[in-house]
Amino acid sequence: MTDVQARIAEDVKSNDVLLYMKGTPVFPQCGFSSMAVQILSHLGVKFKAVDVLSDPEVRQGIKEFSNWPTIPQLYVKGEFVGGSDIMREMFEAGELKTYMAERGVALENA
Repeated sequence: MTDVQARIAEDVKSNDVLLYMKGTPVFPQCGFSSMAVQILSHLGVKFKAVDVLSDPEVRQGIKEFSNWPTIPQLYVKGEFVGGSDIMREMFEAGELKTYMAERGVALENA
């Protein structure tokens, strides 16, 4: 395992909700990252965001870590959930809120 893979694994393990994204929650740098932030914010989920644009090693490393080609990527309690399309589908179906609740993630807007 490379240093960047080890760092990603530690981040995933130590944060209940983790979003690898382009930009920051305040200034997302792509529409997909923006949508992911809006969904989590709407649910009232506290999450840590990692800006892949500020670290090219992480940007490539997270794709290898999850075997998923695109950013953003959402992790909940150490488990890879998916990218923005999966998040949107789960959110619109009411499944994302249930998913978070079942894993013990506090929802401020529940």
